[in-house]
Amino acid sequence: MKKIRIPSEAAYLFALVLMALSVAMTASADFGVSMIVAPAYILSLKFSFLTFGQSEYIVQALLFIVFCILVKRVRLVYFVSFLTALIYGGVLDLWRSIIPILNPSVTAPGSMELWLRITLFTAGMVMTALTVALFFRSYIYPQVYDFFVKGISAHFSLNRDKFKIIFDFSCLAVACAMTLLFFGRFNGVGIGTVIMTCINGLLIGMFGKLIDRCFIFVPLFPKLEEKMRL
Repeated sequence: MKKIRIPSEAAYLFALVLMALSVAMTASADFGVSMIVAPAYILSLKFSFLTFGQSEYIVQALLFIVFCILVKRVRLVYFVSFLTALIYGGVLDLWRSIIPILNPSVTAPGSMELWLRITLFTAGMVMTALTVALFFRSYIYPQVYDFFVKGISAHFSLNRDKFKIIFDFSCLAVACAMTLLFFGRFNGVGIGTVIMTCINGLLIGMFGKLIDRCFIFVPLFPKLEEKMRL
């Protein structure tokens, strides 16, 4: 079968917008957000003056620093990943403000009927895995979470899908520690978080294989791609 050619830049933009939407959906469902964004979400619940998106800036900035320490170098081009995080955080807050069922000040998370909550969570979980798979196939650096996985696995010659699973469980552990420290109970972390932790890496691998079977991603700006190789 002849593969469909898609601009890498288009895949990046689509993944960025869809990722923010999927996170907003899982937060609204209130079964627990994904383990990746859970620390930022818990931070926003603890400190009401911070939006979810703004909390993402803080968490991803810290992770970016850890990445640079581990690879023992800092390149100007690495900051593209943080720029992606800034755009993602803004789009996340935008989705949560313009769609009533995703806006916590209009519709309290978890206050909807059970069937709608399950639908939102399931769709958000699947969309999250799809967007990560797309990010991995674009040369433009994804937000810091996925850039960390992509960069560390490449730097230390690790299996990316397996390292992603390890990273997911590490984020879950941090989120559990934060929610117990801040609230003395699980807030923002729930059965949905556990489910996503267990199957997110598998879903990403599945979507990756499906994407590679049907599509090929071609950069519109080859010279830029060359500069952004890890």
